[in-house]
This record gives sequence, structure tokens and C-alpha cells, in this order.
Amino acid sequence: MKNTNRSFGQLFNLSFGFFGVQIAYALQSANISRIFATLGADPHTLSFFWILPPLMGMIVQPLVGKYSDKTWNRLGRRKPYLLVGALIAVAVMLLLPNAGNFTFAQSAFLGLNAAMWFGLFSLMFLDTSINIAMQPFKMMVGDMVNEEQKGTAYAIQSALCNAGSVVGYLFPIFFTWIGIANTAPEGVIPDSVKWSFYAGAAILILCSLYTFCTVKELNPEEYAEFHGISQESSAQSQEPDKGFIELLRDAPSAFWTVGLVQFFCWSAFMYMWTYSNGAIAANCFGWDGLDAKDVAFQDAGNWVGVVFCVQAVGSLLWAAFLPKLEQWFGNKGAYAVSLVVGAIGFVSVFFVNDQYVLWISYALIGAAWAAMLALPFTIVTNAIKGGNMGYYLGLFNCTICVPQIVAALCGGLLLKFVCGHEQAGMLVVAGVLLLLGAASVFLIREHEDD
Repeated sequence: MKNTNRSFGQLFNLSFGFFGVQIAYALQSANISRIFATLGADPHTLSFFWILPPLMGMIVQPLVGKYSDKTWNRLGRRKPYLLVGALIAVAVMLLLPNAGNFTFAQSAFLGLNAAMWFGLFSLMFLDTSINIAMQPFKMMVGDMVNEEQKGTAYAIQSALCNAGSVVGYLFPIFFTWIGIANTAPEGVIPDSVKWSFYAGAAILILCSLYTFCTVKELNPEEYAEFHGISQESSAQSQEPDKGFIELLRDAPSAFWTVGLVQFFCWSAFMYMWTYSNGAIAANCFGWDGLDAKDVAFQDAGNWVGVVFCVQAVGSLLWAAFLPKLEQWFGNKGAYAVSLVVGAIGFVSVFFVNDQYVLWISYALIGAAWAAMLALPFTIVTNAIKGGNMGYYLGLFNCTICVPQIVAALCGGLLLKFVCGHEQAGMLVVAGVLLLLGAASVFLIREHEDD
């Protein structure tokens, strides 16, 4: 069983629910700055609202990995977490865009009005649930796919990820196109955004249920045979008494070297998600930078979804080109080239004043995104051995979360002192960070004997 290949259909079923999860994540990524600016947030504090998503991911994903490593029941090992996370996410997606509709007292606490506090806690629960639902898909590939097919399995997951992103990003402009209002009274989220979240919630639960019903996870005996470990280690997780400090101490070097690259890459994308709306509104729609309920700002919010969609399509196309790059330059060379191309895309946003020319910029950014989705987990899962796969992948997620937290904490200061209050300048900062990531790629040791 250890060397048994899985059919394309089986690999597809393992990851199909990821399509729905990614729609939810795309809606969050493209609309959070828009939502909180509409609720009254100042541009210099916008990045602080982005601290919660990676913070919750850093807490939740290692716990999901740790406890799902030890979960063996009739529902499966990872699937119970997938289902619970999806159900919570659906509930929160119905509430979050309505933060401005509920009647709250008008008093402020720590500079935030009650609607922003409601939105903040809703965002916390949304990202917690998305992380709970997302992590099992990565773990099931590690559990059930051999090394020969892992690249294919993660490529399918990457394709579904980008397809889900396209759908989620386009929802607001689609609903605006069919006649749903894209503006609303002060402090109220437009109906086009609300219906986007409602549709995303419906697709999320349907896709998650599909994977839940079509995938049969390995039992302890099958898992032990597949991974060549003892059945006792399979059932209880190999070296079960190790804490996360010991696991990190014993982590393969690939865990740390890929993590360094991740730091620069995910910091860059945090600034893209946070400041694209304001940058595009000012550069291409004539927004004065003052009123978030302005038509220019809300129209730019829809266009952010479009250019993020272009980024996802660019990522899909670049992912198809990545194998050729790997043949020419090797894994590390292809990784570095992809990040440099993405850096060019980020820097170019600062100079673009035509909304359609932005398609080129964000398509180039997609090259970096493709590499970030395809290479890190393949390198790391191939380097990890034993029954702690889920726990390690959860800990590895911290290399995604920590840089976003650091970037969010520094965002307001960089905007003020480095970028002169121009949100487009933060995309230049993102480009510089990707160049640093490209340089760091060459420190990666894919094998311990390298």
C-alpha cells in the first residue's frame, strides 16, 4: 500500500472542499479593508484589523494539527475538524457584513465604534473557522498521498485555491452588475458585499460536504502501512510526548529555511491585501482619501476584486509554466525567479493610473503567488517523517502567520514615515520584501545532506 498511487479523481476529491474554503478566504482578503474603512477606520489603523486573521491562524492551526494527529474515529481523522470549521464559518459569514446594520450605542472604546468592535470579533471567529476548515485539506494530502504524487496533489489544491479565489474576488462586481446596490448609508456595508458573503457561505458548506462524503481516510493500520511506521505510532502519533518546543528543535532544516522565505513573501502580500483598495481608489478612481462611503472608494473596492482575480488567473498560468522553470533552473531557481517577477508587479502598481493597466501588474504578482502555493508545502512535507505530520504542518503555518502579524503592526508606521501617507507606496514596500524573499531562497536546504 505504501507505493500505491491514487487516481486523479481521488486526489481531486481530497481537495475539492478547498475551493469553497478559498472563496471565503478571498472574500475576507479583498473586502476586509473596505468593510472596516466603511465602518469608520482610519487608513493608518487599517493594518491593525489584519492582525487578527494571522494571529488566529497561528493559534488554531497547530492545535488542529496536534489534536487531529490523535483523532481516530468513524468520521475520520481530519474530517471532523473540516466539518466543524465550515459550519462555524458559514454562520459568521452571514453576520460579518451586517456589522453596520445592527443598532449599537454610539460610544467608542479605544477609538473604535461598536460596529467596528462587532466586525472585529466577527472577523476573529471567521478566520478561526476558516483555519479550522482549511488545515485538514493540507493534512489529508500529507496523510494519504505518497511522495511521488504530492506535487500533483498540491498542484490540484493550488488550482482549486486559485479558482475559488477568482469566484470570491468577482462576487462584489458581479452582484453590482446585476443591479444590487454598491453604495449604502454612512457606516453600512453595501448590499453587493453582503450578497457576496451569503453566496460564499452557501458554496463553502456544499464543497466541504462533498469532500467529507467522498473521502475515506486511512485507519491506523492502513496509515501505519502507508507510512512505514508502527501501528502504535500511527494511532497515538509518533513521539506523542514531544511538545512544540522539542518538535521545533528537531525540525528539518527545510522547515526553517523555507520559513525565512515565507516571512518576506507573506509580509508583502499582507500589504497588498491591506492597501490595494486605497491605492487603486486614489491612483485610478480619483478618490480624495477622505470619505470611505464615496462612490470612487466603493467602485475601487469592486475593482480590487477584479485585479485580485487577475492575480489568481496569472497564478494559474504561471503554475503551468513552473515545471518548465524547474527544469531550467531547479526548484530554488524557479522559486526565486517567480518572486522577482512578483516584485516587479508590486512596484509597478505605484506608477499605474489606468485601472486596466493594473491587470498587467497583478498578473505579474500572480507569479509569486503560484510559487508560494506550490513549493513550500511540497518541500516541507517531503522533509517531515513520522506521525507528527499534522502538528508540524500546523507549526509551519506560523511561518505564514507571524510575518503577517509583524507586517500589520508595522503597516501604519511605514505608511506615515516611509510612504508619506500614500497607500500605493506600501505596494513598493511589498515589492522590496519579495526581492528579499527571492534572495533568501538560496538558503533553502531541500535535503539534510545538501
